[in-house]
Amino acid sequence: MTLDEVLSIFRESGAILEGHFVLTSGLHSPIFLQKARVFMHAGRTERLCQALAHRVREEVDGRIDYVVGPAIGGLIPAYETSRHLGVPAIWVERESGVFRLRRFDVEKGARVVVIEDIVTTGLSIRETVQCLRKLAINVVAAGCIIDRSAGKADVGVPLIALAEYEVPAYPPDLIPPELAKIPAVKPGSRTI
Repeated sequence: MTLDEVLSIFRESGAILEGHFVLTSGLHSPIFLQKARVFMHAGRTERLCQALAHRVREEVDGRIDYVVGPAIGGLIPAYETSRHLGVPAIWVERESGVFRLRRFDVEKGARVVVIEDIVTTGLSIRETVQCLRKLAINVVAAGCIIDRSAGKADVGVPLIALAEYEVPAYPPDLIPPELAKIPAVKPGSRTI
């Protein structure tokens, strides 16, 4: 699936928003990818995640035992991607601000792929990888539907992106004047 095909699905869903947004990472951007509007449509989500699963199969050598999604953003794409990989989907969730694998017993050495929706800085994937490594789980790769960093985010393992779509993002102290004139909205899931 090409970048244009991925963005077409986001456009069909009304999921590319323009304005002034505070991203989950804390960065500010004139573009917000509201993936929830895509995930409302099972068929669209299936097309994206099936293509991501295909890319994961191409790039990961050896078996995959589980797909792990960071809650909340990674739950739907992890589940749907796992379905196309034919492996169980599990998730990590925040407990006192730290990701924990609370609901599942995973054997040491299990080979997992972390699946996220959209990557900007890669923080959620890095935190997920850290959690899993503490449990002696082998994180062989991570995947996402869109990598907003266009390959610049370091997630601690190889990152497989269905599409790379570089969107400007600014630290709070470096917001361009034209963006600063627009009231900021924080539509993401994590409080800063």
